[in-house]
Amino acid sequence: MKLFLDDFRLFFDNSSLKIISNECLKRSEAAFQVKNGNIPKWTKAIDITNSLPKGKVVLNSPYIQIQNNDINSSVLINALEKLLPWRKGPFMFNQLKLDSEWQCDLKWQRIKKHIKPLKNKTVLDVGAGNGYFTLRMAMDGAKKALGIEPFLLFNYQFRVIKSMINSPLNALLLPIRLEEIPKVQLFDTVFSMGVLYHQRNHLEHLTQLKEMMTPGAELVLETLIVEGPKGYSLTPDGRYAQMRNVYCLPSIGTLESWLIDMKFKNINVVDICKTTPDEQRRTPWIGDNAASLEDFLDPSDSSLTKEGYPAPTRAIVVCQN
Repeated sequence: MKLFLDDFRLFFDNSSLKIISNECLKRSEAAFQVKNGNIPKWTKAIDITNSLPKGKVVLNSPYIQIQNNDINSSVLINALEKLLPWRKGPFMFNQLKLDSEWQCDLKWQRIKKHIKPLKNKTVLDVGAGNGYFTLRMAMDGAKKALGIEPFLLFNYQFRVIKSMINSPLNALLLPIRLEEIPKVQLFDTVFSMGVLYHQRNHLEHLTQLKEMMTPGAELVLETLIVEGPKGYSLTPDGRYAQMRNVYCLPSIGTLESWLIDMKFKNINVVDICKTTPDEQRRTPWIGDNAASLEDFLDPSDSSLTKEGYPAPTRAIVVCQN
């Protein structure tokens, strides 16, 4: 994919991140070469958007907006619909609103006021989805904002967005996992949002995050939690809120103890909130038959998931290496 390679070289050249670029490129090229019947359709979407006039990217909160009045909306909609479902966003193209399942601006506002400014920082966004947050990090002044996300569809969504911007942001999304990146202390701020509870070994994940952080770097950790004393955690039997691979939901005290064990400092729980339909809900941009939060909860008791567990509550913890 020439567009990806050009963007990759532009991002890594003359950068402190160049030391990891060869391995990242090898892993990324292997990921893009897997057999997936959707790839021709996704590639067609990129071909369409890359042929459209480029526009200026701005923040029109809550939207990341691309402004160019020469864009043909019907052609653009055709391309964007090839990449359903759009989970993270929202985005806006002139006046065309792509209302994603998650209103990610709400989370970003909860986070932004509690972290050190990202201006001129080298930032890693682990489990970045389609790069909405990675783009916000770059728009907030990060020198380099690197997102990693193994799910291929999200990578194609990111490429579509980037293909429509006239001046490249210092943001890049790669289809790789954290364990595939060479462990070098390169990043001033590391984000792990919505990732920890999908890890079989939570301490290994925290170790890998720490290995990427410069001395004194900041970790922004967002994860599902449950009420309970220090030492308590919930291990779902089967699915949790219809999600597969949810292995461990700690109490706040347990989560803090994990971070202490990993020698993180200045551990601050800066936000705890229940997920609501204002933040996660069905929209036309996730497809006709796609489910969302309201489908994951007990219809007779919204404080419980369909499986009978406490409904999703998320905590944001900020700490230093």
